[in-house]
Amino acid sequence: MQPPHVPEISLRLADEAHDLWHRTEEELSEIGLPPPFWAFAWAGGQGLARYVLDHPETTAGKRVLDFASGSGLVAISAMKAGAASVIGADIDPFCEAAIRLNAKANNVVVGFEGSDLVGHDDGWDVVLAGDVFYEKPFADRLVPWFEALRARGAEVLVGDPGRAYLPKDRLQKLATYEVPVTRALEDAEVKRTTVWRFA
Repeated sequence: MQPPHVPEISLRLADEAHDLWHRTEEELSEIGLPPPFWAFAWAGGQGLARYVLDHPETTAGKRVLDFASGSGLVAISAMKAGAASVIGADIDPFCEAAIRLNAKANNVVVGFEGSDLVGHDDGWDVVLAGDVFYEKPFADRLVPWFEALRARGAEVLVGDPGRAYLPKDRLQKLATYEVPVTRALEDAEVKRTTVWRFA
């Protein structure tokens, strides 16, 4: 299946979004597993992937971290845009298989890191993060980390469809897209999604 805003990329995604999301969210929470965020192409990730493909100089020849990678959409886009290497990082253990399968379907190689990388710095040239400012405690952890990465010279780009805890005062707008999304997940058919740079 191709995400509507990034048709160049093939992903294994959920077909019946509403039923799968609600069923698995309830069942997985009973056994302590997170909802299947990796099974959907979220608006922030689609916007960020589109930006990377349209501006290959963003990642070409660079070491890239795709933070909160989910399905690997943004990581795959970075590799297709010529990145030297990409790590897809996500604390959901199911993401490793999802990223591996999706990377293979797109004829690229993406590494995986399953530990919580917030606060770490492995010298990445570019850090990409789609749809990460949805919760205040998480946003409060991300902002100082992203600022520290930026201060030492990394490029930090965020794709965001208007989540509540986006720190706009620290960001520079790069592009805005109208991204088709699943109404069952987003309560809309299209989400205005912006790609930002930590400045």
